[in-house]
Amino acid sequence: MKSNTLPMLAVVILTACNSKTEKKTDKMNVTPPVAEKIRKELTIHGDTRIDNYYWLNERENPKVIAYLEAENKYTDTMLSPVKKLREDLFGELKGRIKEKDESVPVLANGYVYYTRFEEGKEYPIYCRKKGSESAPEEIYLNVNDLAQGHEYFQVGGTAVSFDNKLLVYGVDTVSRRQYDLYVKNLETGEIYPEVIKNTTGGATWAKDNKTFFYTFKNATTLRSEKIFRHTLGTPADKDALIFHEKDETYSTYLGRTKSRDYILIGSGSTLSSEFRYLRADDPNGTFKVFHPREKDMLYDIDHRGNTWYIVTNYDAKNFRLMTAPQDKTGKAGWTELIAHRPDVLLEGIDLFKDFLVVSERKGGLTQLRIINDITRQEHYLDFGEPAYVAYSTSNPELDTKNLRYSYTSLTTPNSTYDYNMDTKAKELKKQQEVIGGYDPKNYVTERIFAKAKDSTLVPISLVYKKGFEKNGKAPLLLYGYGSYGASMDPYFSSNRISLLDRGFCYAIAHIRGGQELGRQWYEDGKMFKKKNTFTDFIDCAEFLIANKYTVKEHLYAMGGSAGGLLMGAVVNMRPDLFKGVIAAVPFVDVVTTMLDESIPLTTGEFDEWGNPKNKDSYEYMKSYSPYDNVEAKEYPNMLVTTGLHDSQVQYFEPAKWVAKLREMKKGDEVLLMETNMEAGHGGASGRFKALKDVALQYAFLFYLEGIEK
Repeated sequence: MKSNTLPMLAVVILTACNSKTEKKTDKMNVTPPVAEKIRKELTIHGDTRIDNYYWLNERENPKVIAYLEAENKYTDTMLSPVKKLREDLFGELKGRIKEKDESVPVLANGYVYYTRFEEGKEYPIYCRKKGSESAPEEIYLNVNDLAQGHEYFQVGGTAVSFDNKLLVYGVDTVSRRQYDLYVKNLETGEIYPEVIKNTTGGATWAKDNKTFFYTFKNATTLRSEKIFRHTLGTPADKDALIFHEKDETYSTYLGRTKSRDYILIGSGSTLSSEFRYLRADDPNGTFKVFHPREKDMLYDIDHRGNTWYIVTNYDAKNFRLMTAPQDKTGKAGWTELIAHRPDVLLEGIDLFKDFLVVSERKGGLTQLRIINDITRQEHYLDFGEPAYVAYSTSNPELDTKNLRYSYTSLTTPNSTYDYNMDTKAKELKKQQEVIGGYDPKNYVTERIFAKAKDSTLVPISLVYKKGFEKNGKAPLLLYGYGSYGASMDPYFSSNRISLLDRGFCYAIAHIRGGQELGRQWYEDGKMFKKKNTFTDFIDCAEFLIANKYTVKEHLYAMGGSAGGLLMGAVVNMRPDLFKGVIAAVPFVDVVTTMLDESIPLTTGEFDEWGNPKNKDSYEYMKSYSPYDNVEAKEYPNMLVTTGLHDSQVQYFEPAKWVAKLREMKKGDEVLLMETNMEAGHGGASGRFKALKDVALQYAFLFYLEGIEK
């Protein structure tokens, strides 16, 4: 919400000596920026909240920009003792990346597709070869060329027509996830003059090779709300509106079945979904509803032969697999293929001509189940590590016995395998190369369980370098998220080596609100059970201290987006527990944001957080919303990051939070905020620029630990 009656605003930047700065900077004669307080009363349900920093939501206001820039300058000044270390870290992180690299080729519709990177270049080059890997290379999109002159550049999707002659791709140059669609002739290299603005970035072709469908966003809320049909050579403003999702709690999207026979329109909210389908060879036909949406019922569909496959939570909390005949798609015609299991979450399927691959999660770990549809025999892939991630990846072809899957762990670099589902032979196609001599044998990974206050066992995945002593003296970074049913899996990161080699232990708290232990794990960390997420994280931290992995004076916490909400709630509840906290693009002004339906994502998330227009939801949200619960007390050292163009968590949430913390907090702990003035929710674009954000975070941690090299 914006007010047209705000008075002139002022930002006061103080430069007098402040005796309450961090010891390393107490001779810098520097104090933080102070945002002006302008009283704003927000009243609902007979309750009034005072927001003195509401004015910071005016993105175009020069005073706001001046304040954000002043915060950036203050952060640079405060971290000046580790300026060289920060620069060295960037070089160190970059130095582990194989600059000249390419992905494993994928066969799709007669062409082998892959992306490659050239030395020193930020962006990928999209390539293909006709028929086999030995054929001549065709470069069909060089993002480095397209990105010239742009501070931010992101290609949102690439879709090749059925005849392999045309490409649709999306471009975002602002970082608001609003993509313009372009069409390129892959035979001539010509980019057609027609440009379609404000889309999600992807497109789905019909089989006539002249028609494609795309998803249009609401310009204000950025909700994906309309599906249009475009015919080549016609103006975009004449495109036919095919579907309009009018329910503001839903978003809509496009897809295509594995069989390539059907185009799909999906509509989804947090707890409900609905699909429409159309034969891909009938682009001017009418989409049919697969099964009408029902409250609290989710389903996803795919197609093979004469059969539909449905993954659904209908009478199945952890989901089950159903089938339906091609001409009878309603729920009444569904037949169960894989039953519900209370201890196994069915996450998805991948169809092949003679095989069915089922992605499952049991005990918090991912599993791949292979079912032979001819013999009905089945088996699981064995991975042999205590904590890992395995998932089916690029498998566009139905008629193959090879499953392409990815595998990684906290110690194993990202690995791509081909697995013959018939012979059970496994071939490593590529493992991420870490430049500089990384040896996984020098690192140890564990999976342990902390007991929450209600006796629930919460998994923790952790990694450290051999020689790490559990004597309560080592630094430890604890990461958490815990929202939307998103599972935080133990994947490999070459960046993390910079922590481990300097004595840090890195841990992931698999707290409730994620889906690591099934659908109930998610439901026990949302809505009126949201506080379980926060207390789980605190209990994990205390467990690590009790078992001498670390001590309060060396314990750090990190989370981003909804994980930033976690950080905000935790520092309000237990500010004494952590030496330092990193909150990246944090969602911290929960009540105000969820009351403003013009803000992107708000309406689609009522089933996650609640609708504060209802008094009970309002009161519960207010009881944990980080911004509303800032108090006059000592907080840990904190680094808060955001992006000016963030479309998911608006920059003004962390900006307001930091301003209020500056006003209220006691003690000498440092509070820093860094705003990327050119980026949004995901940070900088390009494979190297993004490392500057990581270098900042690590420099902050090392600054607090007294690590100088």
